[in-house]
Amino acid sequence: MKITVVGAGNVGATVAQQLAYYELAREVVLVDIAEGIPQGKGLDLLEAMPVLGSDTYVHGTNSYEPTASSDIVIITAGLARKPGMSRDDLLAANAKIVASCAQQAVAHSPNAIFIIVSNPLDVMTYLTLRVTKLPRHRVIGMAGVLDTARYRAFIAMELGCSVEDIQALLLGGHGDSMVPLVRYTTVAGIPLSQLLPNDRIEAIVQRTKDGGIEIVNYLKTGSAYYAPAASTVEMVESIVKNKRRILPCSALCDGEYGLRDVCIGVPVKLGARGIEQILQIELTDHERALLEQSAADVSKNIAKLVELGY
Repeated sequence: MKITVVGAGNVGATVAQQLAYYELAREVVLVDIAEGIPQGKGLDLLEAMPVLGSDTYVHGTNSYEPTASSDIVIITAGLARKPGMSRDDLLAANAKIVASCAQQAVAHSPNAIFIIVSNPLDVMTYLTLRVTKLPRHRVIGMAGVLDTARYRAFIAMELGCSVEDIQALLLGGHGDSMVPLVRYTTVAGIPLSQLLPNDRIEAIVQRTKDGGIEIVNYLKTGSAYYAPAASTVEMVESIVKNKRRILPCSALCDGEYGLRDVCIGVPVKLGARGIEQILQIELTDHERALLEQSAADVSKNIAKLVELGY
């Protein structure tokens, strides 16, 4: 596998580090417009490989020619949130960045699978599909894995148990309208509702929705990157190893859950071809209404792409 990571900031560099550490690629290319930054970080990572026992070749570049024939392209480029900003506030600026990156990357790697990490994530996933004209199974947004990880972490903190025993699923957009499915949340097979009262569950759900801005408010000059990077690498591993993990990812719906022409978080089977299947699980009327509202919110922002000329 050859994997390109577009954006050498905190998220991109951490993704590249983990890809190399776990030897998920024979070659990792780090791309950024800032002269010297991807080259320096790439060389630093390469020099760490003998210590880590990894033979992955890591290098950085300011151009897309060295990315040619990549199997996977991960787009992390874009502006990060600041305190008081929503993910949607980044739409106009990041649309220009992501569109340019995606077009250049696909020109050199037309057979690649694209994983989108830039915010607002669902809209940027849709934009990448539009500008690259790739089939929907090869453009995947990262959000749901990250949201679920945060949800699981907070549940483990509340119960004082291992995160490994917690199975959970979140649907919907990556933002305030995400839809945690409490009915499908279990701890070692035990429904969460049997272990926590409703008010504590509701508090965990709310903290999950606020998970990103909570970190932004602490950092003040940046946003989360360890958890987004780990979530991205989990998706890459499922693709590279053809594990066919069932993971919540942003995907273009074409009738699934009654939704069309919108990228939204749904459970997908991730394998060597990208999205092999979108799983349609049973939802209550209330859960379906929440998912439809979340999709409507994303669609409103997708409509802004037309105003921006995409």
